[in-house]
Amino acid sequence: QVQLVESGGGLVQAGGSLRLSCAASGRAFATYAMGWFRQAPGKEREFVATISVNKINIYYADSVKGRFTISRDNPKNTVYLQMNNLKPEDTAVYYCAATGKPWYKAYRENGDYDYWGQGTQVTVSS
Repeated sequence: QVQLVESGGGLVQAGGSLRLSCAASGRAFATYAMGWFRQAPGKEREFVATISVNKINIYYADSVKGRFTISRDNPKNTVYLQMNNLKPEDTAVYYCAATGKPWYKAYRENGDYDYWGQGTQVTVSS
């Protein structure tokens, strides 16, 4: 069992930056591949980024590639999402997620994940 708590969301102007953090409880963090997802009003939750335990496998949604960076600090039980050059269409609730699937892979599907945080709101004004 792992509990996830996101932080770092807020209101930012287009072109600005935010850094989201996701703190995980428990000593098993280093065995979980991690992901970030987002859900905008009236839309389904969508994949944003994912990172394997060993940080070798990292994937991004095409819509954020080149602007967002996912990273993790295993000793600190934390995963991050650095978001640069934000656009109004990035406005959403952002969720981090953990999966008990094989640790050396990274995962892009909602259904791959076992644990979810409560989400943090990101609003980008034009």
